[in-house]
Order: sequence, then C-alpha cells, then structure tokens
Amino acid sequence: MVDVRVGISGWVYPGWRGGFYPSGLVHRSELRYAAERLTSIEINGSFYALQKPSSYAKWRDETPNDFVFAVKGGRYITHIRRLRDVEVPLANFFAAGVLALGGKLGPILWQLPPNMGFDADLLDEFLGRLPRTTTEAAALAARHDGKLADDRVFLTPDADRPVRHALEVRHPSFAAPEVVPIARRHGVALVLADTAGRFPWIDESTTDFRYARLHGDAKLYESGYTDAALDVWADRVERWTADGQDAFVYFDNDIKGYAPFDAMGLLKRLGVGGG
Repeated sequence: MVDVRVGISGWVYPGWRGGFYPSGLVHRSELRYAAERLTSIEINGSFYALQKPSSYAKWRDETPNDFVFAVKGGRYITHIRRLRDVEVPLANFFAAGVLALGGKLGPILWQLPPNMGFDADLLDEFLGRLPRTTTEAAALAARHDGKLADDRVFLTPDADRPVRHALEVRHPSFAAPEVVPIARRHGVALVLADTAGRFPWIDESTTDFRYARLHGDAKLYESGYTDAALDVWADRVERWTADGQDAFVYFDNDIKGYAPFDAMGLLKRLGVGGG
C-alpha cells in the first residue's frame, strides 16, 4: 500500500498567528495543532544548526502516532562544506537526535545551494556516503566528533528501518542527463521543486517514492495555489501512487501564510488523512 504525505516546511511562523493558528493558541501547541491537520512536516531547524535529541523526542511525542517528519540536512554539509570532506559532519548530523524520531522519521532532504553546479563525481561520492538504514545511520553517528557533548548524542535506533533521502538541486547545470542515473543508482529521490521558474524543474522517477516542494508557482515563497493548480498537483500525485510510489509533498509558500491552507486543500483532493 502506498503512503501519501502532505504538509508544510517548518511550523514556527509568527505571521501565521491569528491566521492558520487561532488567536490565543499558545506557541508550544502550534506543532500539535498543525500535525492534527496535516500528515507530515519538514523539520527545518536541522538545516541551520544541529538540534538536540530531546527536541526530536519532544516533536515525536507531540504528534499523532501515524505522523511522519522529513528532516532537512544541515547547511554545513551542503552549503559550507559543499559536499566535500563531510564524513564527520554527516556523523554529527545523524548523532544529534534524528534517530530519536523512531518510526516517525521520513526522508532526509538535502538541498544544494543555487551557486553549486553539477559535479558528477562529487555527487556520486556524497550520495554513496548516505546511510540507507537506521542501523547504518547509527554506525555512522558513532563516529561523531567532540563537537557534540554526551547529552547531545543519540545513537540507539528503536528498530532497523529504511532511511530515505531526497535531493533538491538549484543550479541549472543539474538538468544534465547524467544526474538521473546517479540518483537512481543510489536510490535517492530528485525533488520536484515548484519555484515560479527560478530553479530547475526536474520531474524524474529515481526510486520508490516521489518528493515535491511547492515554493509558489507565481511568486517564490509568496503566492498561493489556486483551486485549478491544486487539482493539477492532485492528479500528479495520483499518477505517482498509481505507479506504486509513495509521495511526499510539502508547501513552502509561507510568507503570506498560504502553505498550511494549500496543504489541507491538497489533502482534501487526495482523500487522505489530515486536512
């Protein structure tokens, strides 16, 4: 049975208070409120800094049993190290509590910077380093360095589970035909990113799931999706699932607060939980 997840990219947006989040809702209840209406959320804080195991455990416990988080890989790996010499940074990332999500751990999202062009050997090497199971992730995490204090380390998965990865590219050189075979060889999903035409649109199947990020089809991060546009996305997701692929779709058009409402609209069209 295929799995369909629709949600938002992050959930802490002060501008949503009094809109999506009702007036008077305490801030600590916002994740619970969002998770009751959606089926997945991307954790964005992990992109900016290593999080704490206690935070991942808290997020796990505050959400419904069938909820799933995608986790955004650290920008230190993608934007600063630019995928080079990243074994220890990868170990630190996986040691910092990602595995505490347990069965709620969904795909890991790796977003490359817009000024980073395609390098076939570098991409192949990086994707080959990524752990494919929680057991492999724990073994990698055990090689973390002293940057993490003992209370900032979590190395014990609750079970041996698959770990999925998705890659979002932003430089036009990634339209090269060599990209798809590399992603396919490593079982990594290429993100279908809707970016108002600013970044590459890559609609290719490379593994057993599809991952889409909707940043706005008219204005990046700003515009909402019309009923007609949501109908098109619903049809697209239904084609993916008809082919036996799981689907993960996240709305990142957050500036004017459209993201959660668009996500609920898509969920309604797909007839799946949440919404």
